[in-house]
Amino acid sequence: MKKRFEGCLLGLACGDALGAAVEFQAPGSFPPLTDMVGGGPFQLAPGQWTDDTAMALCLAESLIQRGGFDARDQMQRYCRWRDEGLWSSTGSCFDIGYTTAAALRRFQQSGDPFAGSTDPLTSGNGSLMRLAPIPMFYVQDLQKVSFYAGESSRTTHASREAVDACRLFAVMVALALRGESKHVILFETYQRHFADQALAPAIAEIAQGGYLRKKEADIQATGYVVHTLEAALWSFWQAENFRQAVLLAANLGYDADTTAAVCGQIAGAFYGVEKIPRSWLSCLARAEEIRQMAVQLYERRWQPNPADLSLS
Repeated sequence: MKKRFEGCLLGLACGDALGAAVEFQAPGSFPPLTDMVGGGPFQLAPGQWTDDTAMALCLAESLIQRGGFDARDQMQRYCRWRDEGLWSSTGSCFDIGYTTAAALRRFQQSGDPFAGSTDPLTSGNGSLMRLAPIPMFYVQDLQKVSFYAGESSRTTHASREAVDACRLFAVMVALALRGESKHVILFETYQRHFADQALAPAIAEIAQGGYLRKKEADIQATGYVVHTLEAALWSFWQAENFRQAVLLAANLGYDADTTAAVCGQIAGAFYGVEKIPRSWLSCLARAEEIRQMAVQLYERRWQPNPADLSLS
């Protein structure tokens, strides 16, 4: 399982760095990506990543250092990323979404760490993109995975679609970390874990595999969380390996870094770190630090209390 943990977090970062090269570009308006080349709107070096990975590492560090979910500590770290460049690949915060920025301002004004807007118009992908540390840390208990995924979203993105997208995807990633098949992850998650829950309709449709019948031209990779989740899972389903999955995701364009980062989380967990191209890992910014973070999440992941098990 440890190699899957490494794959999950490094896969997120690789997808982020890969897609950053074509962020904001319409599909078909650029030569298809075949490698990690850098550039893009922020003129990054090959292997440098954006806010997706930076915020994921803030979340991971919080879970490790606090020994569990601490919303206030997470928000404080996100503020340090914004203000000081904590866990940035360049040393500064150069890419922050409007919904995230607004939530951080509200947190600093009110002190309430659950500062995400519930407005449906704020259903962006800013909480989905950083999600991986939650299913990694709570992988032993899928109910906790689902619950804390929703709570982690509510800090910055509290709309029903954003919260439910995180809950669904976190369980899928946890199943990948456990070594389940693609069929179980994509076809059985809804019936096993969400059939008795009222997911947001657009998320429920994804959970039931509606996207699997779509062609590439029908997949949208915008910043809307429904589009991002659908595009990432479609890419994961279509691909036969990690490289193909994140390239498919990135080449969908628009919010390419986040689509590929989300795909990279589940593809990395499914295939493991050994299947991520070595050339990508060798140029990935802060790769060893990310790997060590994944190892710490594995070693310090939540475990059930033996006393509780004996009573059950």
